[in-house]
Amino acid sequence: MTENAAAAALEPVPRGRLLRIVTLFSGAIALLAAVYLLGFAIFAMHVAGLKTPADPPSADAIVVLTGGQSRLEAAVELLRAGKGKRLLISGVHPQARKQALQRATGAEAALFTCCIDVDRVALDTIGNAVESARWLTEQGFVSAIVVTNNYHIPRSVLEMQRQSAGIKLHPYPVVNSDLNNGGWLTKPNALRVLFTEYGKYVMALVRG
Repeated sequence: MTENAAAAALEPVPRGRLLRIVTLFSGAIALLAAVYLLGFAIFAMHVAGLKTPADPPSADAIVVLTGGQSRLEAAVELLRAGKGKRLLISGVHPQARKQALQRATGAEAALFTCCIDVDRVALDTIGNAVESARWLTEQGFVSAIVVTNNYHIPRSVLEMQRQSAGIKLHPYPVVNSDLNNGGWLTKPNALRVLFTEYGKYVMALVRG
């Protein structure tokens, strides 16, 4: 680099040009924020509109992802109703005892022993998807009901679809709180959970 070029590089950016750069950068950030918030509103309204099916279609299997209220009970009820041949509980703590898990599910001992399998490997939603896909393939199942809370359905199904190509998935959203008609806007805890889950969903989309 010549002395003249070096000197030119060190010259301050003209005030007008700097202002235009800052304005463009601020505008881009504001646009991205607006798009993100619009996406969140669409996501929240979609999730709030999900309802627990009164009579879901039968499938070869049922997969329930641990971590949310009432998921286990809902999955066991589906198993009792004959909606699937076997149930996988994915994401169980490695130290959880069989008896404690049985009590948590509300399943009688005979049902738990004959028809419920436990995954203690998965640590997150991606792990749930990987371990569920492995189990479904090993069992020779080609369809499954996916049980998780309504706010968790979009990301769970997305991750499982990536891992379970060729397997028909039937989402079964568990609804613990009615968030329809904008109810999520008036409940701070629900708003926090939805906003956090939306961020994770966006990251899952980007990663894909």
